[in-house]
Amino acid sequence: MNRDYYEILELNRNATDADIKKAYRRLALKFHPCKNKEAGSREIFYQLSEAYDVLSDARKKATYDKFGEEGLKGGIPVECTSSGAWSSKYTYHGIPDKTFKQFFGGDNPFAESGLQFSSLVVGVEKKQDSPIERDLPLSLDDLFHGCIKKIKISRRVMNEDGETSSIKDKILTIEVKPGWTEGTRIVFTKEGDQGPNCIPADIVFIVREKPHHLFTRQLSDLLYKARISLEMALTGFSVVVETLDDKLLTIPINDIVHQSYKKVLSGEGMPLPQDPTQRGNLILTFDIEFPEKLSAESKQLIKQALNLHYSP
Repeated sequence: MNRDYYEILELNRNATDADIKKAYRRLALKFHPCKNKEAGSREIFYQLSEAYDVLSDARKKATYDKFGEEGLKGGIPVECTSSGAWSSKYTYHGIPDKTFKQFFGGDNPFAESGLQFSSLVVGVEKKQDSPIERDLPLSLDDLFHGCIKKIKISRRVMNEDGETSSIKDKILTIEVKPGWTEGTRIVFTKEGDQGPNCIPADIVFIVREKPHHLFTRQLSDLLYKARISLEMALTGFSVVVETLDDKLLTIPINDIVHQSYKKVLSGEGMPLPQDPTQRGNLILTFDIEFPEKLSAESKQLIKQALNLHYSP
């Protein structure tokens, strides 16, 4: 979405050069990151500097007023020419402190507060931006077997001149280990936007486990719910389960199954994060489906069967 440089400087489009300078002076002093420690002040300071860089230059301002940010940065055809030449594309150099120093010259704008400008610039250089956190959705199969995930990021990097910057893509590679759990954090140190007066932020990916159609995970255990009839619960049956490592388990159930009954199979769950050669349990639970109606004859037969079972 196109930014409104006038709105950023809290001006209307009839603003004069003097108005633009006055607005930048007031807002740049207010939002300079070394004086304003509130979250977001650094981004506001950056936007103010870019807005002033455009509106304080007659040629850039005229292009922006007529064609907007898209025309300014994308280039527009020069009017009244037969060659069809295009105007040069505008790119902000990305160093708001450079704009700030050029505006105030050698004066110390913070003199009234007792702060030295040179010390403020040094202070910015030492500050690292807050970590950038992103979710990393992974399937249960990914977390069972482990996998490689490649993620493309776009970030601002400093050019060789040390003053200008540009946006470049980079591929980050994550080696997912078997058994990783929800909330696992993978940190890429200082892979955020670069700048002359800041330490790039760390980029942090946080594992988010996707739902599975068969299993529910509890730490290193896997829960599987089987739907069975009342007849099966009372007389016995077998459950067939396809595991995450493609085994087909046939599990006989000879006990009478009640609502809280569980069948535990050791070593058939998730790999343990600290030792993937070891695994948790596969726990079977059961949803017993009772009949909605019974005929009188069926009820009598059931009574007889239960009486036989409980008779001395």
